[in-house]
Amino acid sequence: MSFLKKLFKKEAEVERKLTHANQLKKNDIIVLSDSFGLPETLRGQEFQVSAINCYEYENKTETEWVLEGTNNTQIYLTLDIDDETYLKFSLKIERNDVETLFNLDDFATIFDEPGNAFLERQADSNSTSQWSSDQYQQQTYSQVGYFHRKDNRVESLSSYEGKDAGEQFELYALFDKEDTRGIDIEVWQDGDTEVFLTLFRPTTDIIDMYPGS
Repeated sequence: MSFLKKLFKKEAEVERKLTHANQLKKNDIIVLSDSFGLPETLRGQEFQVSAINCYEYENKTETEWVLEGTNNTQIYLTLDIDDETYLKFSLKIERNDVETLFNLDDFATIFDEPGNAFLERQADSNSTSQWSSDQYQQQTYSQVGYFHRKDNRVESLSSYEGKDAGEQFELYALFDKEDTRGIDIEVWQDGDTEVFLTLFRPTTDIIDMYPGS
C-alpha cells in the first residue's frame, strides 16, 4: 500500500462517526449511562468491543458484540429489533449462580415439552444482583440456531453444511412479565449448556461511542 493510500485510510478512520450501536466494529468503545435501571456492572461503565459474532436462525440473523469492561467483566450485546430497537445485554452465569437463583427441579422443566416452564427466583448471587427478576415464563423451546464467529454484516454465511455452517445449538428462552429481563439457555451438540441472564434497555443507555484504534 502506498504512503498516500495509507494517509487517506488513516484520515477516513479518524473521521468515522458512530451514531448507532449497529455501526460498532472491533475495538470500538461504548459508554453507558449512569441510570439506576442498569446493574452496577453496567452503570456508567466503558466497554470495548473485543469480538463480533452472529447467531443465525430460520427467519433472522443477529449480530453479537462481545464487550470487555475495565473490571474484566465480559458482556454480550445484541439488538432486539421489533417495532422499536432495544439493547439486549447478556451476562453468562455459572452453575452455582443457577443453583442460587432457582430450584433445580423447576429449572429442569425448561427442557420438557412443550416448553411451559415457570420459574420463581429463590435468591441472587453476587454475580446476578440487579440482573434477575422475581418470576419467568418460558416462551421458546428447542429453537435451532447456528453460531458463527463472523461479522454477518461484512462476511457471508454459508448455506451449506460443513465447517462454514456454524456451530449448531438449541435455544430455550424465558422472560419476566414486563419483558425487560430474561434467561437464554444454549444447548450445544456436545451437550455443553450455557446460561445467560438478559436485560433489555433503550438504545439511549449508550451515551457515547468512540471508534477504536
